[in-house]
Amino acid sequence: MPAMTPKTRAAIALAERWGAHNYHPLPVVITRAKGVFVWDVDGRRYYDFLSAYSALNQGHNHPAIVAAAKRQLGRVALTSRAFHNDRLGPYLSKLCRLARQDMALPMNSGAEAVETAIKAMRLWGYRTKRIPAGRAKIVVCENNFHGRTTTIVGFSSDPGSRDGFGPATPGFVAVPYGDLRALARALGPETAGFLVEPIQGEAGVILPPPGYLKAARELCARRRVLFCADEIQTGLGRTGALFACGREKVVPDLYVLGKALSGGLYPVSALVGRREVLGLFTPGTHGSTFGGSPLASAIADAALDVIVRERLPQRSARLGARFLARLKTLKHSRLIDVRGRGLMLALEFSVPVRPLVVDLMRRGLLAKDTHENTIRFAPPLVITERQLDDAFARIAAAVAAFRA
Repeated sequence: MPAMTPKTRAAIALAERWGAHNYHPLPVVITRAKGVFVWDVDGRRYYDFLSAYSALNQGHNHPAIVAAAKRQLGRVALTSRAFHNDRLGPYLSKLCRLARQDMALPMNSGAEAVETAIKAMRLWGYRTKRIPAGRAKIVVCENNFHGRTTTIVGFSSDPGSRDGFGPATPGFVAVPYGDLRALARALGPETAGFLVEPIQGEAGVILPPPGYLKAARELCARRRVLFCADEIQTGLGRTGALFACGREKVVPDLYVLGKALSGGLYPVSALVGRREVLGLFTPGTHGSTFGGSPLASAIADAALDVIVRERLPQRSARLGARFLARLKTLKHSRLIDVRGRGLMLALEFSVPVRPLVVDLMRRGLLAKDTHENTIRFAPPLVITERQLDDAFARIAAAVAAFRA
């Protein structure tokens, strides 16, 4: 572990003294950021290869998004949904057109959007599919990560997320990820929806078998079950397409979106889907004080513009393929897999990788371990080829020096 400076030590001690210890962050204290870089309190620069779990696809403090936020802050930031505001309609129209959907329900965090999706699927199950009251089921995948609320962790298979927070909310059935036969067995007359990550991010960038999403979508349609794609991490260009589902030409009934929808400036999320589902909500059945605020709408509108104007999905596809090919040249006795899509990539080892993550920090690159043995790489999509080459050199040196 590199020695901490007095500034770093003091900042960490203050946060640890007053904050609940629900994270295990690296011993770095960030004070400013721009593009693909962050700087610590001692002035040292690092590549950001986590991108706040893909919330920073557009890079830190993108000038167009910052400008939009500043303009809106000088006008009105919050009205609540008790009144209309002039920024919500244009934003939702743009989002729905990009997603090829009919309606959107704005929220704040990704977990809120997932909870909204659960309510929407159940509401459709009772009102449209006519599932008997209190009997609706939602199928989820093992090793999923959809958030941290009590309902969501109740259907998690990760003991660290679930244990100590029971009793679990009923109404969820878990099947192995990527197993079409198991999914077919789980879908029944009382199934309202199937909630799935097109790529499992927190599990370690786990890709499903080719054709799985398309086949699952078709199966859900035949069984009259809603197909709901959680694209909070994978959406908005991260995997080399606007939506990860799009790589298999799949348009779900519902998209759960967040993270990069805000460009990293402000919590913004949304459930986007078909009118026959979201149109079932009526006044009083769901809401959010801050969801769809003028400030959130202005920021998200600008964030979407940057993704389209700068062709970030296309950049991710091109640079991601190149970076993946280079990562596959790495050699280490404990390296067991290299995988990814677009600029959402991972190295899996047979041993814990925290020491490797710390060494990368020492070399000027911030990444994050997950499930002990896997390290994820997810830089902002605005990264250049030259920057990516420099980052790879640091990764290669750290892997070569890694002593398990």
